Amino acid sequence: MLERDVLIGRVREYREKLYEASGRWGGVKICAVTKTMDADTANLAYEAGIDLIGENRVQELMEKLPALNPNYEIHLIGQLQTNKVKYLMGHADMIQSLNRDSLAQEIHRQAVKAGLVMPVLVQVNIAREPQKGGIDEEELLPFLRRTAELNGLRVKGLMAIMPQADDPESVRPYFKRMRDLFERLRDQAIPGIEMTELSMGMSHDCLVAAQEGATMVRLGSALFGKRDYSTAK
Repeated sequence: MLERDVLIGRVREYREKLYEASGRWGGVKICAVTKTMDADTANLAYEAGIDLIGENRVQELMEKLPALNPNYEIHLIGQLQTNKVKYLMGHADMIQSLNRDSLAQEIHRQAVKAGLVMPVLVQVNIAREPQKGGIDEEELLPFLRRTAELNGLRVKGLMAIMPQADDPESVRPYFKRMRDLFERLRDQAIPGIEMTELSMGMSHDCLVAAQEGATMVRLGSALFGKRDYSTAK
């Protein structure tokens, strides 16, 4: 199991690096990605000063939820099937991967049924990668206008996953485009849409993301080390 002091050191290190990259102390939130981590390991992050975790799969979240620190803010950050939405109501604090109309409709339906308003981020496929989910850039504005009519959810911003690259500098243009897109939409002040969160950047490229305006980065291996996916469910 990961040692507590090691994790505390890594959290401190990345907070300092993100501050240096962004010039904003505490202005870049760390979402600790706890996929494949058992609840005990995930809970160490809270002791290290992390209060926000991200899970990729609904089933894995629900299995470890009873043992997770109840003070965590929990985000669903992976691709989401419509038939799994109902399980998130009352448990997830945000869905970061809204990427299609059918999913928006189901989040709305289940949230209204539960008497909730679910905060969401809209995932943008900024690099147009066919293997990744997300709204294409030119479709984003009409999608936001349609989504704004659904009172069971509330758009809080955008999320993106950048192309894999050995050199984070090679994807800097995509981070710039996401920031520009985020700022343009924020300035439009679309009724029913908030643009307060820009979730982009992971362990390998989070510092470039912070330099380019991310308000949140999603860190897995940077905090927990290399994962053993052979134990993943």
